[in-house]
Amino acid sequence: MDLTQTRTIGAPPATVWAALNDPVVLKTCIPGCETLERVSDTEWRSVVATRIGPVQARFNGKILLADVTPPVGYTLKFEGQGGAAGFANGEARVTLAPDGAGTALTYTASARVGGKIAQLGSRLVDGAAAKLADDFFTRFAERLAPPPAEIATAAPVASTAYARPPRAPWVRTAAIVGIVIVLVLLYVYRHR
Repeated sequence: MDLTQTRTIGAPPATVWAALNDPVVLKTCIPGCETLERVSDTEWRSVVATRIGPVQARFNGKILLADVTPPVGYTLKFEGQGGAAGFANGEARVTLAPDGAGTALTYTASARVGGKIAQLGSRLVDGAAAKLADDFFTRFAERLAPPPAEIATAAPVASTAYARPPRAPWVRTAAIVGIVIVLVLLYVYRHR
């Protein structure tokens, strides 16, 4: 099964790319994200806790990063284990493109899932997937939103939040993979 979504972020692509490389931003934006840990330049691990209806799980994920083209996109290959709740394996392609004064963030994911979570009804899975995606994108967009004009003119302050060079591209990917894993699991179970 494939899942494709596009969301508009109110910041230029370079700013979005930098934020996607900032572990603090990602950890605060991903619902239930507990850890993001780099294993090597192309591999990392993440832990995301979530609840879908009566099934509560902590997914331990292994993510491999490929086809990195800053600030345009990358491919993530992931394996997530949620214990008795189930598992997810798959791949996601994430791209950024200018969209007016903002950025269109598009992801296409495919996955295979199993376990208890696969047995949930489509209505429950659809609702949980929509909430997780909305929560992430709302938090992410709020973090990148420009300050109101009144505040900017009243007290100009030099912002360095995204001026620093990207520190860890794997963190960006780990966070997005965590979100994509949960969304793909929800989508696949909905269509079973």
